[in-house]
Amino acid sequence: MRARHLAPAALLLPFALLLAACGGSSRAEGGGGAGSGTDGKGSLTLNVGDQKGGSEALLRAAGELDDLPYKIKWSTFTSGPPLLEAINAGAVDVGAVGNTPPVFAAAAKSKIKVIAGSHSRSDGETILVKKGSPLRRPVQLKGKSIAVAQGSSAHYQLIASLKKAGLTPKDVTLNYLQPADALAAFTRGKVDAWAVWDPYTAQALDQADARVLTTGQGVVNGLSFQVAAPAALDDKKKSAALKDYIGRLRRAQDWVFKHPDAWAKAWAKETGLPDKVALDAVKRTRGTAVAVAVDKAAVASEQRIVDAFAALKLIPRSFGFGAFVDPRFNGDLPPSGTAPRTYGKGH
Repeated sequence: MRARHLAPAALLLPFALLLAACGGSSRAEGGGGAGSGTDGKGSLTLNVGDQKGGSEALLRAAGELDDLPYKIKWSTFTSGPPLLEAINAGAVDVGAVGNTPPVFAAAAKSKIKVIAGSHSRSDGETILVKKGSPLRRPVQLKGKSIAVAQGSSAHYQLIASLKKAGLTPKDVTLNYLQPADALAAFTRGKVDAWAVWDPYTAQALDQADARVLTTGQGVVNGLSFQVAAPAALDDKKKSAALKDYIGRLRRAQDWVFKHPDAWAKAWAKETGLPDKVALDAVKRTRGTAVAVAVDKAAVASEQRIVDAFAALKLIPRSFGFGAFVDPRFNGDLPPSGTAPRTYGKGH
């Protein structure tokens, strides 16, 4: 059954545009990789993998692409996993993903290195139910059906939330659905709950008669990462460009926090999200991000994700996450546990 027969087209269009792009962590059909232009000047080209409404839009809105001393060739991907596949293949030098795709890529022995991170609030990582649902606590999910994107940050958030409630994935029925299909199932009442992230959370709350059963705050690590190709790190000039690029992203994130309305408008235009939904997502999670180091605490936190998925046999092997980290750019970045920003109560 196709999603477009299950939910209003006005809802599905932005979701299709955004499919896994903002979570940076779920699987989608097709690898993407379509070029979307080049910025900067000079003889060096940094190949950057991006997702719609991601790093390119962020840097452009913040004015951080105006004086590039090197070129950035952008390639757009539908989600984190195909972006990491491109890094493994050497087609991309660096790209941003959520906290879970590196776990799956590393489990497959991909050639990747995590080089920087950001720490955001996790209020947008949610398990949603319909407003009229009798479910009030996570423990009541036992025996219920839940939509979630397999291998996504929401997948781990769901597993962790179930564990906190004394449940396991065997106590529920998991429906592995991409966000657009999950929205359709949720809208029609085909599932009892939906584990998802912003901006899907914001859109469902605004337009799909949803309410929050629980959030990832205090359950997940709130981290996302810049992941690079080892070959790019081994190239002296590209390594210098990567350091500069991380600095630009850091400044852009500072700009976003100070200009949430301007960024929300730019993000909405880029992705097709309604302005209100974009602003809600920015103030709840997207604008709260702080650039952080990939330090021992971050590695330990990611290792817990590795161990959780390995124990459930959702990845082919267990491994030490630290082997897939290059800390050379940690120096001027604050610790991974640095508190995210906040816009105050209600966000």
